[in-house]
Amino acid sequence: MITPHSTAQTVAARSSPLTVGRSFITRAEPAFAQHWTLDPALTFLNHGSYGAVPRAVLAAQSGYRARQERDPVRFFKAELEGLLDGWRERMGAFLNCRPCDLAPMPNATVALCTILANTPLGPGDEVLITDHEYQSLLNELERVSAATGCRVVKAEIPFPIEDSELVAERVLAAVTERTKLVFVSHITSASSLVFPVTRIVRELNERGIDVVVDGAHSAGQIPVDVAGLRPTYFVGSGHKWLSAPKGTGFLWVRPDKQPGFRPIALSSRANKVRHDRALFLRDFDYMGTDDYTGILAIADAVEFLGGLMEGGWPALMRRNHEMVLEGRRIVCRALGVEEPAPASMIGTMASIPIPDCAPELKTRATKYDDALQDALLERHNLVAPIWRMGPDEMRIVRISAQLYNGVGDYERLAEGLLTELAREAGQGAGAGSLRRTA
Repeated sequence: MITPHSTAQTVAARSSPLTVGRSFITRAEPAFAQHWTLDPALTFLNHGSYGAVPRAVLAAQSGYRARQERDPVRFFKAELEGLLDGWRERMGAFLNCRPCDLAPMPNATVALCTILANTPLGPGDEVLITDHEYQSLLNELERVSAATGCRVVKAEIPFPIEDSELVAERVLAAVTERTKLVFVSHITSASSLVFPVTRIVRELNERGIDVVVDGAHSAGQIPVDVAGLRPTYFVGSGHKWLSAPKGTGFLWVRPDKQPGFRPIALSSRANKVRHDRALFLRDFDYMGTDDYTGILAIADAVEFLGGLMEGGWPALMRRNHEMVLEGRRIVCRALGVEEPAPASMIGTMASIPIPDCAPELKTRATKYDDALQDALLERHNLVAPIWRMGPDEMRIVRISAQLYNGVGDYERLAEGLLTELAREAGQGAGAGSLRRTA
C-alpha cells in the first residue's frame, strides 16, 4: 500500500460533479510531472491510449514481483488468492461494488470476449452496439456472428453532438424483441463522449435485456458507481486512467450471472473441488501462470493518485476535467472549429474535428494512424492521436489531461497543428508547393 486511502474520498468521487469547486487551471508547468517517467522532451497528450505509470506504482509492482520471486511456488499456490482478495476489497471500495463480484482481467478486450463466450447466441438473436464502439469489440463480434448466426445491430450516434439524451434515444430505439445483449461505452474511445449509461441501463433492466457497460475509459476519468448503475456486466481497464501497469483490467459480473460463468481458458486448477470458495473466484483467481503483479498494483495506483491532491479523487478528476476543457478551447479557437460536444459529455479527454488533407495524401506511409500524427511527433515532440471515425471518415485529434499536463501543452499542440495543416495544404496543391514547404 502506497499511501493511506480515504473511503470517504472514494464515496465523494462517485457523487461529486466534475465541474464544481475552485478552478485548478494553471499556466505553470505541473509539479506533478515528477511522479511519472515520461520523456521530458515530449508533450504527452495521449494518456487515454496506454496511460502512464507513476514511479510509486512501478515501485509497488516491483515489490510484488520481489515477493513472488523469493518463493514462486508459495506465491502462486498459497499467497496469490489472499492478495487478490485484498485487491478486490480495495477496488470494490473505489468502484462501489461487492468485492466478490470482481474478476481480474489482463485488459478490457479479454473481458469483453469472456462475456461473449458466456452468452448463448444463435440465429435470429441480435447484439446491439453503437457506431462509437472500440474496434476490438467489433472484431470479436464479427467472429461471434459468423460462428453463431447472430446479427450485430448498430445504433448511429452523431458527432458532433449537442445533447446526451440523443444517445439514449438512439440506443433504446434500436432495441427489438430479438435483442439479446447490448454493449455501450461509458466513455467512447475515438469520440471521447460520456454516454448516458444510467438511463440506458435502467430501461434495459426494465425490459430484461442484458447490458455490458464498457468502462475501459471511465474509471479514473469520472466517478464510477457500479452498484448504483446496476448493469449486467461492467468492464474496466487499469492501465488507462487509473495509471496502473500495462496488462491490467477488471470485470464485474452480476451475482445471478456468475453460476456457469467461466474464463475463456480454464487453468490446471479448474477441476479441483473446493467447498470454501465460490467457483467464480477460483476460476478467475488463477487463469494459468502469468504475471499478476500488475493486477495487484491497480489498487496501489488508485490509492496513490487519490492521495496526490487535497480532496482526493474528486479533486483530481475535477482538475483534469477543467484542464481538458481549456485545452479543447485553445485548440478549437486556433483551428477555427466549433466545440463538438457539451462540457457535460466530456470527462478528462476530448476529441476535436480537424481539417482533412487532400485525397492524394491519405495514402501516405505512416508509423501511426495518420501521417499528421507522425509529423506532430517528429517535428514538434507532440504525442496526440489523429484518427478517422464515422461514415464520413471525419479526421479528429484526441487530447487527454492528466496531472502532468498544463495549459502550455495544448498551446504547443495548437501551434503544431496549425504548422502541419498548412504544410499539408501546400503539399496537396501540387509538386511546386511541396518543394516550397518541404
